[in-house]
Amino acid sequence: MDRFSLDDILNSDPLELLSDLKVKNPVITADDRLIATFEEINDFYEKHNCEPQKTTDMNERRLYSRLKGLREHPQKREALKKYDRFDLLLSDKIISLDDIFENDPLGLLSQNEEDIFTLIHIPKITTMPDYVSSRKACKEFEKYEYLFVACQNDLKNRKRELIKFQNEQQIKKGYYFVLNGILLYVLDVGVPFKKQGKTNARLKLIFENATESDMLLRSLSAELYKNGQRVSEYDESKIEGLYEVDDDDTQNGYIYILKSLSNEDVIRTKKNLFKIGFSTTGVETRIKNAVNDPTYLMAEVQTVSAYEVYNVNPHKLEQLIHKFFSSSCLNIDIFDGKGNVHKPREWFIAPLSVIEEAVELIISARIIDYRYDEINDVIIEKKG
Repeated sequence: MDRFSLDDILNSDPLELLSDLKVKNPVITADDRLIATFEEINDFYEKHNCEPQKTTDMNERRLYSRLKGLREHPQKREALKKYDRFDLLLSDKIISLDDIFENDPLGLLSQNEEDIFTLIHIPKITTMPDYVSSRKACKEFEKYEYLFVACQNDLKNRKRELIKFQNEQQIKKGYYFVLNGILLYVLDVGVPFKKQGKTNARLKLIFENATESDMLLRSLSAELYKNGQRVSEYDESKIEGLYEVDDDDTQNGYIYILKSLSNEDVIRTKKNLFKIGFSTTGVETRIKNAVNDPTYLMAEVQTVSAYEVYNVNPHKLEQLIHKFFSSSCLNIDIFDGKGNVHKPREWFIAPLSVIEEAVELIISARIIDYRYDEINDVIIEKKG
């Protein structure tokens, strides 16, 4: 009796009975997810004829963050090279005159003098700077030591990696860098100011060797250009599900931040009290009856800011926000017009800057790795 292999059977199918057989439930690999993520960015470029930007549209900002992360990851750039039909992965891509002027680390293009008798590259008066920063012992290093332990563990477990430092825009609060072989953490970025046409800011830096510094942003940038690296920020796989929608989900809406205009002392005297929520309709429409709604503390409210979002699971989004600020949730009883008692759960006591930072972490898909320290009013990275 002749024996036939599986290939013989499949290849000998004159009635095409096997032609419609399909593999069910194919296994989706990490490479498949990476390609699918990049194809979203390609689709955006094809539709809008521009790269995704850092706007208030949450979906566009998410794609912006993803593209930024891919450009900084050499292995992923190489893996996606054949899918990059719009040359989006070129880390040094120049697409406009603004890009040329902004990508000027040495400040060669910042002068606007037209007088040929003015020497623009020779200082008229040589003076000492008003203030020179230096490193000193960090007296409260024990408060920050766990941050470095967690970051080192992430590097060891490949949840983070060392990548090339590109420009001063990458220096942000909560980010890690390696300077001359020493890990540093950006604890705070001061109020921006301009000097000689360039934006600068005073930083608060903590170093792994238990020292601290308040050097300027542009000074740190210059040092990192010479002998530094950036530590990648997050692992996108940890927040799967936030940007998935199903038949029960609304594909657009708004994250909004509101402030109460109540005259009740128990509410009016609470500093940094804000409502954070999600709405599938315009915010102004949502709050027009606030004075009769216990959700809004039975008082008029003021819209502080609103972020337009697309293709986000609203239920998971609200869960993330409420869990993140659960320790600072307002605990109060509100009575409606019929005397019924309500406990509003979307009002939180936290500085506006912290809330806006949390929204940024949601947009960039990094919020899962951070927590809110309500005692010190700061967002800090979780321990490993």
